[in-house]
Amino acid sequence: MIVILKDNAPKDSIDKLLKQFEDLGLKNHYSQGTHTTLIGLVGDTSKVDIDMVKANEIVKDVKRVSEPYKAVNRKFHPKDTIVEVSDRKIGGGYFGMIAGPCSIESEEQIIEVAQAVKKSGANFLRGGAFKPRTSPYAFQGLRDDGLKLLLKAKEVTGMPIVTEIMSLSHLDLFSDVDVIQVGARNMQNFELLKELGHCNKPILLKRGLANTIEEFLMSAEYIMAGGNTNVILCERGIRTFETAMRNTLDLASIPFLKKETHLPIIVDPSHATGLTDLVEPMSKASIACGADGIMIEVHNNPKKALCDGAQSLTPEQFDNVMKTIKAYVEFEGKQI
Repeated sequence: MIVILKDNAPKDSIDKLLKQFEDLGLKNHYSQGTHTTLIGLVGDTSKVDIDMVKANEIVKDVKRVSEPYKAVNRKFHPKDTIVEVSDRKIGGGYFGMIAGPCSIESEEQIIEVAQAVKKSGANFLRGGAFKPRTSPYAFQGLRDDGLKLLLKAKEVTGMPIVTEIMSLSHLDLFSDVDVIQVGARNMQNFELLKELGHCNKPILLKRGLANTIEEFLMSAEYIMAGGNTNVILCERGIRTFETAMRNTLDLASIPFLKKETHLPIIVDPSHATGLTDLVEPMSKASIACGADGIMIEVHNNPKKALCDGAQSLTPEQFDNVMKTIKAYVEFEGKQI
């Protein structure tokens, strides 16, 4: 339910109205825009007497929201959400450039890649310590030791770090991680999402391999319902009948999500295509579609990578791609 307030409504009257909603057990999402001030109500709104609310002198109108997702809905929050990490921002005209290896393999590897991607213009460092793999015999990551190496790279370069969590039992290990990533396989791990809703760190939520946009947004709703409003969505391709590429990058989801939600949306062209040659054109297309950021896998020796070498750019390739990305981001009126 959305309550639209009249212009110049007195603050004490607004506070009194918010208190009435809180007494009904509802969560309030107060949004004051240039022309419109809204109160988004989340919870069992069947308790609300719409006629009584409309009769309030500061209320202009009341509307019910049909979509099952409320907190993430742009109707509740017309302005773009800007997620701040250290002195970096994503959303609302700020473009996040995330780069790094699929998996952390050694101190030398992660630091070399981190220094290279920073020099090329990336403002976030990604790296996998815990790796969900289809085969139990594939490299599963360095786990705790990998996190320590990632933190060392953060110390050396000063870049905020992004890494994936796979289990609630690992949460304490992520105390110094800047952005916690929820991978495609955990997009509907609801217990994990609920717990991340109570933490104070930005969450990068990847779309599941075969999930609808509504399911994607409902997973984000789980996090926001817990009180954590710093959520970044990531389109990473979905599984279709096509086998020429690793996945099918759903570019149409970007403008659709921009219409439906106020949360920033980034794109992972590396996982979406699985092919290095497609990373640059899909990055350009994603920016043109309105993406708020790109996440690219970079490895100093892709041919010997322990994970996803076929889709990883070398530092030199990434540097060339970044030149194109910077030009496209500037053309779209955004800033890295």
